[in-house]
Amino acid sequence: MKRKQVEILATLPSLSWLALFVLVPSLMVLTIAFRNTDPAGGIGAGWTWEQFSVFAEKSTLTLVWRTLWISALTTLLCLILALPVAWRIARASGKWRSRLLLLVIVPFWTNFLIRVFAWNQILHSEGALARFFRAINLLGENDSLLFNSGAVLLVSVYTYLPFAILPLYAAAEKFDFGLLDAARDLGATAFQAFGSVFLPGIRKGLSTALLIVFIPMLGSYVVPDLVGGTDGQMLGNKIAQRNFADRNLPAASAMAAVLTLFVLAPIAFRKRANA
Repeated sequence: MKRKQVEILATLPSLSWLALFVLVPSLMVLTIAFRNTDPAGGIGAGWTWEQFSVFAEKSTLTLVWRTLWISALTTLLCLILALPVAWRIARASGKWRSRLLLLVIVPFWTNFLIRVFAWNQILHSEGALARFFRAINLLGENDSLLFNSGAVLLVSVYTYLPFAILPLYAAAEKFDFGLLDAARDLGATAFQAFGSVFLPGIRKGLSTALLIVFIPMLGSYVVPDLVGGTDGQMLGNKIAQRNFADRNLPAASAMAAVLTLFVLAPIAFRKRANA
């Protein structure tokens, strides 16, 4: 009993912090989503379901679909690219392991906004990359590498790839690579050993990497805003527009409430899978 009390006291500050700055704001957003809109801006009187009717509009459904598929594809590409990197770092010697990890962490030394804006300049229609693609006839004169879903996908993979590598490396570092040799001795090919032994052995790292990439991608705002334009806009951009430009806080809250459900879905799936 005493040990349990000590554990409760030790976790109480963190739980209080999460309750105050996560749970309470989330409940406030959910409450505001059911309020009327004040024509002068802000929160009106009375209660209504009207704010959620926006999800019956075709434009909103298109936005939701774009948010889901870009987030899912970004997560998938990050996992595919991060797996061999995590594998190589985990199998490297101690000297090279620290150097390779440093290379993964280096992008965090630069401000996130600056890195995304740098991609805006790299993909600019008058930039060197666009001119090169036009010179080899891979890009039309009126085509642009910027302001489309492809640009959002590219920059998002670049942004979140380190977040996928680190948990996969943490799981791969604890994996017994001798099991792969045993599988090969029993007749498995390298690919079969990788898929049937290595991947199940790091499944917790895989699920962690999936959540760390997919959940922030659902609410992504800066990347679509700087490189996506109208054709690459995601749900986070629409929430910001409703809040700041339209001054329609209940409508923004309704979208944020639905986005919260999208965020909770993979968490619930992981909890059920690990049960």
